[in-house]
Amino acid sequence: MKVSWRGRVALRAGVWAVRASRLFGFGGGMIGGRVALVVYPGILRELSAGRRVVLVSGTNGKTTTTALLAAAMRSAGAVTSNSDGANMLDGVTTALATSKAPTAVVEIDELYLPQAVAQTAPAVLVLLNLTRDQLDRAGEIRRTAIALRRLADTFPDLVVVANCDDPYVVSIATSFANVVWVAAGTGLNEDARTCPHCGHRLSADDADDLHWQCTRCGLFRPLPQWWLSHNEMRSPGGDELGGPLVMYDGSLVPLQVNVPGVVNRANAAMAVAAAYTLGVAAEKASVALSSVTEAAGRYRTLGVGEHEVQLVLAKNPAGWAATLNLVCADRTPVIISINAGEADGRDTSWLYDVNFDRLRGRLVIASGARAADLGVRLSYAGVDHLTIADSPAALETVPAGPVTLIADYTSFAQLRNTLGALSDGH
Repeated sequence: MKVSWRGRVALRAGVWAVRASRLFGFGGGMIGGRVALVVYPGILRELSAGRRVVLVSGTNGKTTTTALLAAAMRSAGAVTSNSDGANMLDGVTTALATSKAPTAVVEIDELYLPQAVAQTAPAVLVLLNLTRDQLDRAGEIRRTAIALRRLADTFPDLVVVANCDDPYVVSIATSFANVVWVAAGTGLNEDARTCPHCGHRLSADDADDLHWQCTRCGLFRPLPQWWLSHNEMRSPGGDELGGPLVMYDGSLVPLQVNVPGVVNRANAAMAVAAAYTLGVAAEKASVALSSVTEAAGRYRTLGVGEHEVQLVLAKNPAGWAATLNLVCADRTPVIISINAGEADGRDTSWLYDVNFDRLRGRLVIASGARAADLGVRLSYAGVDHLTIADSPAALETVPAGPVTLIADYTSFAQLRNTLGALSDGH
C-alpha cells in the first residue's frame, strides 16, 4: 500500500478531525474518513491498492455477514473491517486507514456500491438481498437494481457471491460472468413477488417460494453451488447445530452459528461461501465464524438492573419479518424504539407493512422520538401497548427478567451507548 503525498495530507487531516471531534464530545469514528475524502477524493483508491478487498452489500444483514466473514478470513491472516457498521465511503476509508492488514472485509451501503467497486477494485462482492429501505432516501428498489446491474458494463469479470433466492439479487448478478450462487433458504419476501425485469408476477414451484421463475421474460432462480440443508447435525458434545451447509460437490459443512435467528444461518452460509471463494477451507471458515456472538451491538445482551436486555436492530419491513420470527419464539416483553431520524429515513409509512399483530398478547411498549406514530400503528394491529417515549424509562416499567429491545438505526446507536453505560455501572 503506497500513499501519495496528497494522500498523507488527507489522512493527517482526518486524524486531526477525529481528535477535534472527540475533544468536543462528538466521538470519532467516520469523521476522519469523511474529512480525508474531502481533502483528497482519491484516498480510498490508494488505500485499497495492493490489498484484497471484499465488499458486502445488500439491504439487510450487511453488518452481521461482514462480522462473520471477517472472522472466517482472520483464520487465514490479518483482516481489517468496518466493524462498527459505518457503511458509507467515509466509514470504509476509516477502516482502511486505521490498519495495514492485507485483507479488508467491509460492508457498503447499496447506494454507494458503484463508487466503492470503482475505487476499491474488490476481489469479491457479496450480494445478500435487495428490499425496500428508507424510501425518502433510496427510492424504489427497481431503480437501485438498475444502477447495480450497470456495474457489469465496467466490471464484467468481478467475482460475485450472490443469494440465488432473492430475485433482485439474481437480476443483478446474472449480468456478471463469475457468480457463485448460494441458496440461503430465505424464500420470496413481499418486495420480490414480481419480476425485477418485466414486472410480471413470479411463480413458485413449492410452498416455500424457493424455486421461483418468471413465465414472461424467463428470469429464474439459478441452481445453487452452496445451499443449506434441513437435516439436523449435532456437535461431538451432542448439541444441535442445525442443518449443514452443502457444497457444490455434495460435501457437508457443519454450521455452528452463535448469533440468533434463522436469517443469520443464511448470513453464515454466504460468509462461508465467500471465504471459500477467497481460498479459506470451508470447515475452517465455519469454525472461525462460530466465535461471533454479536455484530456492532446487534444481538448483544446487557444486564441493566434486574433486566437482561437483548438489543435487536430492525429498520424496514424485511428486517422486521426476520426479527418477528426471532422474538415470537417466546413471550418476552418487547420495547420498540422508532426515531425516524435522518439516518433512518423520515418516512414511517413502512410501519404499516410490518405484521405487528404477531406481538398480540404480550407486554409491548412504544418508545423513541416517534413513539406516538408507532403507537397508532400498534393500535391498528390490535396490539395492546404502553407509549413511553424514553426507552430507558420504559425499561423501568417492565417486570424483572429478559426484555427484547428492538430499535431503528439511530435509536439503536443511542440505546447501545446509554444502556451499555448503565450495564457497566456508570
